[in-house]
Amino acid sequence: MERESHVDALVIGGGLAGLTCAVGLVGEGMEVILVERDAMLGGRSRSWIDPVTGDPVHVGPHIFLDEYPNMWRLLETIGSDGHISWQPDGLFVTMVKGRERTEMRDAGWPPPYHFVPSLLQASNVRLRDLVSNWPVTSLAMRLDEDGVKRLDEESALAFLRRMGVSESFIDWYWRFTALAIMNVPLEVCSAGALLRFYKFQVGHAGIRVGFANTGLGDVFAPQARATIEAGKGQVWLETGVRRILAEGDSATGVELADGRKVHARYVVAATTPMALREILPRPWVDRHRVFADLVHFHPVPYISVYLWFDRRLTDLTFWARSYDPNDLNTDFYDLRNLYDGGSGDGGSLIATNIIWCHRAAALDDEQVVAETVRELSEFLPEAAEAKVVHQVVSRIPMAIHAPFPGTERNRPSPRTPVHGLVLAGDWVQTGFPSSMESAVRSGWLAAEAVLEDRTSLALEHRPAHGLAGMYERLPAAATAYGPAVALRMLGRAHRRLRHRPE
Repeated sequence: MERESHVDALVIGGGLAGLTCAVGLVGEGMEVILVERDAMLGGRSRSWIDPVTGDPVHVGPHIFLDEYPNMWRLLETIGSDGHISWQPDGLFVTMVKGRERTEMRDAGWPPPYHFVPSLLQASNVRLRDLVSNWPVTSLAMRLDEDGVKRLDEESALAFLRRMGVSESFIDWYWRFTALAIMNVPLEVCSAGALLRFYKFQVGHAGIRVGFANTGLGDVFAPQARATIEAGKGQVWLETGVRRILAEGDSATGVELADGRKVHARYVVAATTPMALREILPRPWVDRHRVFADLVHFHPVPYISVYLWFDRRLTDLTFWARSYDPNDLNTDFYDLRNLYDGGSGDGGSLIATNIIWCHRAAALDDEQVVAETVRELSEFLPEAAEAKVVHQVVSRIPMAIHAPFPGTERNRPSPRTPVHGLVLAGDWVQTGFPSSMESAVRSGWLAAEAVLEDRTSLALEHRPAHGLAGMYERLPAAATAYGPAVALRMLGRAHRRLRHRPE
């Protein structure tokens, strides 16, 4: 094998960001090599086949939203847009507390009121709780990126209390949202990061939630590789990078772990911040703050548990536990209701996410499984009597970077002060929380930077609509009339729910 190679662009990392960037570049006729240190593509969205059951197992369950325009552009480009199963009838998530369940459904009301009827059905949410949250909703609808950065230094919990949100609503809605979406507890979450997501949620009605009906990595990884290799591209697996090669403030390629060198006009680092720090030349870290600030990014560890039961437990696909600080698991999935192609006997295949899993660090796999079955049994009592016939406990050191206060300010642009070095990953500036959509958008943005903006690949998200759109466009008028509109809408919903027939 040649000790040196020369290409237009070298992409480090075979996750969603790196694959998207490489797909974009080969689509413009560039010669690309993508290197991935693991034996499979997909990064933090990879999947594999369980050797015992034959079922696909994800690194951790993920959801898709139909408001992911950059993800859909990727799937359409690589010819892979038919592997998603959608929740029915406006259902977003089923929240459970013991046997009690609350279905969060889009009521068809104009944003930001589309979830109001569902919120008022929760046993511990009152009209006064929703009213107490109105100042936060009003602020979120008018929030821009400058506002995100202004709120970034404050913790979300301190912000919500400062805005007068009731403790009941903080406990029921905000604590769950911070953990499930931002992957950290409310106490250590950036208020700016959380409010950016909330702006998206309250500004868009009709969002559908979907899930891969096959292995998550199988939705995109083989197809992206085939697209890259059908153009002027190569994919090298089990190929680590020792360091990025430098000439002054220019990136000229990489040295691989085996000593080979790949010279490239552009190097795209589609890695985690922690991995990037290990391969950067030290002079760049000393000279450029964007690289020095990588030390402020910290990983969120999580555990995903997969349990094969000897019987079916539910016809639900997706549900989540109301927040409790002593819980292990946040959300649950019965994957058997999504796919049934394995060699099992048709019993439930329950997958769970233990997010911010420090509280489980001292537990061994058997203890994690026992506690997961106990929590599952609170909602599905038959789980306590059913037999677990197979189990997999997947411990993942990083789900996303932790959106601690101050972190939003440190998210870098894809374009760096080093000539020829471009960044990609869900942690760079994408205007979106760390997620699959953020990773894909970063990949398109990185490809645009390499192509020197000769073509446009990244897509903007649909603007807010309904009354939320009015707030965004006419903040002064909305501020004047918004509270009165909100109170009338909330009061109407409350009266309807109180007098509905049993």
